[in-house]
Amino acid sequence: MTAAAFEDLVVTQAGPDDWPVISGWAANEGWNPGAADGPAFFAQDPEGFFLGRIDGEPVSAISVVNHGPDYAFLGCYLVRPDLRGRGHGRTTWKTGLAHAGSRTVGLDGVVAQQDNYRRSGFRFAHRTVRYTGTAPAAEPPADVRAVRDADRADISAYDSRCHPADRPRFLAHWLTAPGHRAVVRRTGGRVTGYGVIRPAHDSLRVGPLFADTPEDAQAVLAALTAGAEGREVALDVPEANPAGIALAERAGLAPSFETARMYTGPVRAHAGERVFGVTTLELG
Repeated sequence: MTAAAFEDLVVTQAGPDDWPVISGWAANEGWNPGAADGPAFFAQDPEGFFLGRIDGEPVSAISVVNHGPDYAFLGCYLVRPDLRGRGHGRTTWKTGLAHAGSRTVGLDGVVAQQDNYRRSGFRFAHRTVRYTGTAPAAEPPADVRAVRDADRADISAYDSRCHPADRPRFLAHWLTAPGHRAVVRRTGGRVTGYGVIRPAHDSLRVGPLFADTPEDAQAVLAALTAGAEGREVALDVPEANPAGIALAERAGLAPSFETARMYTGPVRAHAGERVFGVTTLELG
């Protein structure tokens, strides 16, 4: 098991039983984690989560989840507030980042940490803006329906065109997790968009929202929010896709939080113009 120490801090791999601690800290930071995120996260890379402990008590966390031989994503970088400023975060960071090996690493960094990430070799790609608000009344389009087992291979292939790495193990859980509702739009038998909405700590979260066109994205979003009228929803939109920003604004959502997508190196070409909402800020 990977381990590192700083004074009396010991960093080791975390398991699913540790997820409530990590997600609880994330909730306290206002990151609004999903209620059933853990099993999908660990399915992608069960060795990609780390906790720092002092005398057995958790004090820090990080995830560096490998998505394939060339790409990893860093998230859940947290230190208990009463123990910040003592070097525990840096030690946890080094231990977690080693898990990525030579892979390009991506992250969605909060504003306060972006200069630190630059000093660690991360380079800015684009801002991601969280839009939140009350779900609008929506009539689900007739050509958008719930995802079926027969759709999963096509959705996985579509997802791979929109993301820097393939992630079938993650999707197998994400599309079917408790409380998650996944929908797909097909045109002429071909997937032209899909999305997932899930319950989270403070609101419903939409992600991913991938679509060929703004019209496809609008249809998928309407299907996801149908039945959620009056509830708080959140959508994380890459600023690099102005059509995604326009979609969120038309839905009556407003900016509430921002991060920066940053990478340590090149990533696989993918269709960023189809990304109207990222999947999660923790795994990209």
